[in-house]
Amino acid sequence: MFYEDLKVLSIPLPEDLLKVKGYGDYARLRRMLDLRIADERLPRDLRTRLRLERRMIERIPEAYPHDTAAALEMLRDALEGFTAAELEDFIDAGKVDFIYLNGEMRFHRLFLETLIKTRPELAPRVKDPDRLTYKQANFAALDAVAREIKQNGGAARRWHVRHELRVKPEYRRIGAEILVHLPLPVEYDCVRNFRLMDCGPGSGYVSNADQRTIAFRKPLAEDDVFFAEYTFDVHMAYHDLDPARAAGGVPEGEDCLGEQPPHISFTPLIRSVAREIAGEETNPLLLARRVYDFLTTRPIYSFVRSYFSYANLPEHMLSAMKGDCGIFALSFIALCRCLGVPARWQSGLYCAPHDVGCHDWAQFYCAPWGWLPVDASFGNAAWHNGDTARWDFYFGNMDPFRLPAARAFQAPFDPPKRHLRADPYDNQSGEAEYADEGLLSRHLDERCALLDWQALPL
Repeated sequence: MFYEDLKVLSIPLPEDLLKVKGYGDYARLRRMLDLRIADERLPRDLRTRLRLERRMIERIPEAYPHDTAAALEMLRDALEGFTAAELEDFIDAGKVDFIYLNGEMRFHRLFLETLIKTRPELAPRVKDPDRLTYKQANFAALDAVAREIKQNGGAARRWHVRHELRVKPEYRRIGAEILVHLPLPVEYDCVRNFRLMDCGPGSGYVSNADQRTIAFRKPLAEDDVFFAEYTFDVHMAYHDLDPARAAGGVPEGEDCLGEQPPHISFTPLIRSVAREIAGEETNPLLLARRVYDFLTTRPIYSFVRSYFSYANLPEHMLSAMKGDCGIFALSFIALCRCLGVPARWQSGLYCAPHDVGCHDWAQFYCAPWGWLPVDASFGNAAWHNGDTARWDFYFGNMDPFRLPAARAFQAPFDPPKRHLRADPYDNQSGEAEYADEGLLSRHLDERCALLDWQALPL
């Protein structure tokens, strides 16, 4: 039911509600929404849209904890010689994410991390060099494995991962039945030899759904830690793409050209940008490359709030010209499909020797190679840091630091959940619900650790 309901997010909010939301009077907005939801004169789908909005706005204010004074203090602590005038310039240029809360400007909890991660010109002013260490180590690892893939025709790795989830003490209802889903690697495409080594409490149920999970259903105990420990192999081949060999085509049995509202929708903005990108080009490989070039060279990476709080993620990217990895991936998919190039979603974890974290990317289909990987957010980082070799690599090629746990966007779990998920679109961190309510990310403690890894022969 919830997945059908999400389609109505394409319905715009009434103007008076938008005014109150823009000002940030969420108490009044909740009252107005409750009145409209109860008004049976309104069209059914509009009332459904308002119900979803009521759920969405509960997640927005918590993502923006910093007022202007706190934001400025954080910037001055982190960057040499930072001034109040610079912050005003950053706001006007769209470099920092903010909302209004009761008429007061509030900044995203990761606004500073976004600036340090994505603005190379700020690097000489960063006071703590450790803030740059991860980015430098990550770029070095990516460059090394790209060289390996090009030289050897591919690369393979075995990863040993443990994923844990527990309910925070204040949200534990001891003895109440709880359903927990933890993500697992989907054994397809680049993933082979998945092996579940241990899990608990109990045996769990391993699905083969498009968003693959291991599920636990039991009365909650005080000391319950839900976990899965597993190994899997990733094999990435090198693709030397020649446009002269490219041919169109659609893989059998996959819906990879159609719309999937609310986010993969051929809106007027998507159609106009797709036409601008394509020009007179008809070659499917070059069309996909034009989409990649547009997304990697024009927008900028930015941490964002919960995906559920956006009505259309690719439109956010193309209007604000910023977004995170999943928004880059969805924008690539929507634009490619609009141009007749098959494209699909992949997501899960970025699983590298120095880090494990949530990540999303995409694939497009082009004969004679078949499904080809694309990481537009990694390409965007490479471009803005002046690394054209890495930028070129992430179109049609991929590092082996991947744990794909989802091969489709907005897909249901097996077994299904009764309530709207914390993330109704993706699955990277796990989900939990009681019989009468779903739990959000802030109700849970989640940890994913890389226990071991090894290089494998091709």
